[in-house]
Amino acid sequence: MTEKPVLVWFRQDLRLADNPALTAAVSTGAPVIPVFVLDDSGAGDWRPGGASRWWLHQSLAALDESLRGKGSRLVLRSGAAGQAVSDLLRETGADTVFWNRLYEPLAIRRDSDIKSDLRDAGVTVKSFTGNLAFEPWTIRTGNDGPYRVFSPFMKACMRQGAPDQPLAVPETLAAPNDWPASDELDGWKLEPTTPDWAGGLREHWTPGETGAHRRFEAFLDDSLDSYAKVRDRMAGETTSRLSPHLHFGEISVRSIWRTLDHREAEGARSVGKFRAELIWREFAHHLLFHYPTLPEKNWRESFDAFPWVDDQEALKAWQSGKTGYPLVDAGMRELWVSGYMHNRVRMVVASFLIKHLAIHWRHGADWFWDTLVDADLANNAASWQWVAGSGADAAPFFRIFNPVRQGQQFDADGAYVRRWLPVLQHLPDKYLHAPWTAPDAVLQDAGVKLGRDYPNPIVDHAAARARALAGYDRVKSL
Repeated sequence: MTEKPVLVWFRQDLRLADNPALTAAVSTGAPVIPVFVLDDSGAGDWRPGGASRWWLHQSLAALDESLRGKGSRLVLRSGAAGQAVSDLLRETGADTVFWNRLYEPLAIRRDSDIKSDLRDAGVTVKSFTGNLAFEPWTIRTGNDGPYRVFSPFMKACMRQGAPDQPLAVPETLAAPNDWPASDELDGWKLEPTTPDWAGGLREHWTPGETGAHRRFEAFLDDSLDSYAKVRDRMAGETTSRLSPHLHFGEISVRSIWRTLDHREAEGARSVGKFRAELIWREFAHHLLFHYPTLPEKNWRESFDAFPWVDDQEALKAWQSGKTGYPLVDAGMRELWVSGYMHNRVRMVVASFLIKHLAIHWRHGADWFWDTLVDADLANNAASWQWVAGSGADAAPFFRIFNPVRQGQQFDADGAYVRRWLPVLQHLPDKYLHAPWTAPDAVLQDAGVKLGRDYPNPIVDHAAARARALAGYDRVKSL
């Protein structure tokens, strides 16, 4: 082929199905060169964390395998994205670049600069909607402003109607006569080596487009119909666990949305609940787009006056799952092993850090960023600020989760805590979520000595609650 190739710049859209940029490139009839650029330049505090980098390695390997099945391959480059794309244009003779849009502040600035520079150089550049159902600027209030409250935002999204039908996987991808040089994926060292802490991630996850669709199909078959009823239960497969696949774009939100349309009649309540979770993701990106300081600064400026505590010992106890509150500790250990945590447990552990320990939500957001396989800037920032009470449409600050009651209500048989804290597995249900209340004889029979086998609580719930509310009174007075 002598026709100039088209570059398709993959980012958080690591899939072949319903990939608008890829489909558009194929439709030109020209050779297609898929490329991924590892660009940490200018990422600052939001360079992908360890768990995300592990996932990225697996997902890129899976994407390359899928492309090779279509007669193509994935070209890897590292460094500043603008320079990498320019280099590829020069090396391949391409004069067209397609990509799917991102919505994080740094990505928007970078992509805008690259698009402007390339167009000035005579390059054709097109970007597409590929990572959200509704782009952030398309959902507007009656006053033509951004939404700040979730419920009316969700209603506005629903009024838009269903997103477009998903695009099919291209049957073949025309290859160039000569492929440009590519980095070796292993050379990027995205996977941990010494020590190799990713064993639990490998056990729990199958990154990549195939893994994403298998996960979704399993959810549809086994969990969707009961989702509304059981989604808050912490043990078992009660949620979709699609969040990392969505973050890396291994499955598109409109593919999920359109599939749900066919299940509405079978379980309208569960479908509605699950669709609301998809729209919360849209809302988080809407907020980040319109309020780009969301990951660093309190959305409600009055919270700048909150009397946060700098307690590194307590922070370390929380991070390592040694607070003495079994539900909190089980959640933090699940996170460390699997790179994931059930959503209700996330709310409990976040509330504990912020309101029991009076530690700034940003410390929790940073830890989640490094340890979650689904670490997503918009979701992470919006969710932490929601729990803290400092964000848009946030939970009221005085909503302070009691980790004992939460465990008793949503892990009544103790299956979740016993899985992640086997040291407590022989404690009776009555005492499992509050071991310090168990008589000495019960603890002895269970083989547990508090302070040796499992820590005593690092803070008293009632005292911590009183301190948190006093701090909030200071914020309210401003």
